[in-house]
Amino acid sequence: VQLQASGGGLLQSGGSLTLSCAASGRSFSQYCVAWFRQVPGKEREFVAVIDRSGTRTDFADSVYGRFTISRDDAKSTVYLLVSSLNPEDTAVYYCAAGTAFTVQSAQYDYWGRGTQVTVSS
Repeated sequence: VQLQASGGGLLQSGGSLTLSCAASGRSFSQYCVAWFRQVPGKEREFVAVIDRSGTRTDFADSVYGRFTISRDDAKSTVYLLVSSLNPEDTAVYYCAAGTAFTVQSAQYDYWGRGTQVTVSS
């Protein structure tokens, strides 16, 4: 499966936007999909994950209550609504697909190119 993340941008603290992860190739509904983010010089960090059915989600403590993840299998797309943004959310955001519902990046088989989110104070 091929993944493409999009929707990033430059915005001020407190702002919101929706990131999209569009998939093509093998059946998207077979996979759990997660978002990770990375800042230069730091390790990739788990952000959120959604299971194959779309009924189970998990979030990093740092984004809990501010970010929402959802999926539309008819469109083969997973969305990450990011709100109440602060400068610490500045990063390249990546989506990944795998068969396990996990926060571990090594468990994901497919990765898309990232999309940059920059939050100014």
